[in-house]
Amino acid sequence: MESSSFLTVNDEQIDLSQVVKYLQVSGKLNQFISDVLRQYIIETELEKRDDIDISTGIIEQTIIDYRLKNQLTDPQIFQEWLKNNGTDYATFLASVTFSFKLEKLKALVAESKLSEYFIERKIYLDRVVLSRIMVDNRELAEELHTQIEEGSSFEQLAKEYSLADERVFNGMMGPLSRGSLPDMLRAAVDAVNPSQLIGPIELEGRFSLFRLENILPASLENVQLKQSLQNELFEQWIGEKIQSLTVKLQVS
Repeated sequence: MESSSFLTVNDEQIDLSQVVKYLQVSGKLNQFISDVLRQYIIETELEKRDDIDISTGIIEQTIIDYRLKNQLTDPQIFQEWLKNNGTDYATFLASVTFSFKLEKLKALVAESKLSEYFIERKIYLDRVVLSRIMVDNRELAEELHTQIEEGSSFEQLAKEYSLADERVFNGMMGPLSRGSLPDMLRAAVDAVNPSQLIGPIELEGRFSLFRLENILPASLENVQLKQSLQNELFEQWIGEKIQSLTVKLQVS
């Protein structure tokens, strides 16, 4: 394959073979090829599908909203913006259209696997809110447990005794992935109800009392979570497609 001009810099032409060498030297050639293959797979899939139809009205409204948001309503200013970004209206329109088609493709690719994938990962998607008092010996931990059971304030004891950073927040650790908890703690969390104490539990040489504040179960009704899972499944699909390709670099 003959090399062709790719860029002109100060009137000097840089051909495609030189571009490839630059990418090789910088260690970015594999990522470049991966990006090209990814786009090739997406474009090929979009071309052969007949179940991805995006309303022109939605696209036009999106462009109007974008121009309003970025103060590009004046036609001349918008044209200057397009020029400064190295594009034109036709390319900009194609980019917006592609974005909508891509999101629809992601949903279609993930559709059949989404529920099963969600169930498999639910242990990591569910979250719990915990408070903690961490001390360096079991005797003190047990004594604090007794004091709390007898009516002492968990929050006050956390501020006074806890060695953990969250003591400044009355011991509140915030939402944590259930799947990221140590096995012993996760089992204990699963056995109690909100507001109940857990421990003391020895973790990494220290002893902690926990209080379960809340359980935040994951749900596919959460739009952001659903989108995230769709993206993960789509990237897996892309990876499998790339693995199945026979690729030859033909630039000398």
